[in-house]
Amino acid sequence: MNEPRRPLVAVLDYGIGNLRSAQKGLERVGAEAHLTAEPELIRRADGLVLPGVGAFGPCMAALEAAGLDVEARRATSAGVPFLGICIGMQMLFEGSEEAPGRAGLGLLAGQVRRLPDGLKRPQMQWNQLNVQRPDPLLAGLDGAWVYFVHSYAPERSETTVATCDYGGPVTAVAASGAVRGVQFHPEKSGAEGLRLLANFVAMLAAR
Repeated sequence: MNEPRRPLVAVLDYGIGNLRSAQKGLERVGAEAHLTAEPELIRRADGLVLPGVGAFGPCMAALEAAGLDVEARRATSAGVPFLGICIGMQMLFEGSEEAPGRAGLGLLAGQVRRLPDGLKRPQMQWNQLNVQRPDPLLAGLDGAWVYFVHSYAPERSETTVATCDYGGPVTAVAASGAVRGVQFHPEKSGAEGLRLLANFVAMLAAR
């Protein structure tokens, strides 16, 4: 009896933060996940993941220095599923107030904004997902508690598919076409975070 196919996931390695935790999470839910900057491997992948911690400007600079901005745009133009995590999600957008003048990848329309004044920044806590419209990435996750660490978030728009409540609704998940981003850390969100990664892997296996 043949074993189920393990989708190949390229976790983009641009030398910032703890990228390996995302790779390990994907392996736990059945992916063949590689932390890589190799174009040949990236171009063979069933899906791409862009994690990120730190600040928008340095992360974009590192991504561009590694040539991975080109690979990200090439993959998404070909319809390859793409998941951004935390700063990796913010980098999917056109730009951020954190780094005026520094362009993002522009894979999702809109800007990343600082969380409103009067709130503790960063939001560093567990918070609850409120799904706004169905998406296979979020199957079984409406109302899930997940872990956030951020001071900026994408503005709410037609790409917003889930929010959390932090002084009002804040974009927690965005999606358009094959591109998705989550503002929280699935790899730090226990069973619910693994469920999200498993949903992503299942989407790849079903293609």
